[in-house]
Amino acid sequence: MASPLNIVIDKASPVPLYHQVAQSLEAAIRTGGLPGGSRLDTEMDLAARLNLSRPTLHKAIEELVQSGLVVRKRGVGAQVIATEARHARGVSSHFDDMHRLGKHPTSEVLSFSHLEADSRTRESLNLPINAHVYHFTRLRKVGGRPQALMENWVRDDIVKLDEVSLSSRGLYEILRSAGVDFRVANQRIGATVANDYQANVLQTDAGSALVTMERTAIDETGRRVEAGRHVYLADSYAFAMTLVHGQ
Repeated sequence: MASPLNIVIDKASPVPLYHQVAQSLEAAIRTGGLPGGSRLDTEMDLAARLNLSRPTLHKAIEELVQSGLVVRKRGVGAQVIATEARHARGVSSHFDDMHRLGKHPTSEVLSFSHLEADSRTRESLNLPINAHVYHFTRLRKVGGRPQALMENWVRDDIVKLDEVSLSSRGLYEILRSAGVDFRVANQRIGATVANDYQANVLQTDAGSALVTMERTAIDETGRRVEAGRHVYLADSYAFAMTLVHGQ
């Protein structure tokens, strides 16, 4: 049975309606009003009760899914993820993975800037207008051989970044040292072929196969910390995942 909710919506507020709903649901989840395993009312029921459109409720619940608080299950609907399950997800970076394998990655910062976030970055990191971010591109090598070309956007209200630190340390290591406790990362993996620029930087042939990865990392407070778009040489790096059937 879906858990009852007390959601108050202010239609005169400048805060989007879907975000107001998402914030109310998130508050209920974090305070225990919606414990792990509980089901939300259906989008249709919530829309009718709150006098909102179904697309608005769909967008609100999708925001919770993207924050790692809720999962959609066929035949069940939206269900709150148990706290222990949320924290059990290890969020690692390429730098972490290489160290775990006993290798010694190095980073070369190709570009670095601190600038006002554009609309795409604001949406990705859930930032307000006029917010600033760090934007940089790095070349990751292992054993002197290029493996990845990585472009990242990081919110600037967590830690001060500079080219020196990014050249000597992994990004996630820096963020963890600043107190960031990563909870979950939304990640999309695909494939492409190297263009002339990528081929030159990665020391491969134009048209060579590359693995692509887009990621947004979220901390324990639900804050979107960083977004990245990376490409990896297909013959040097692989992603391994374990998929667990939900209960």
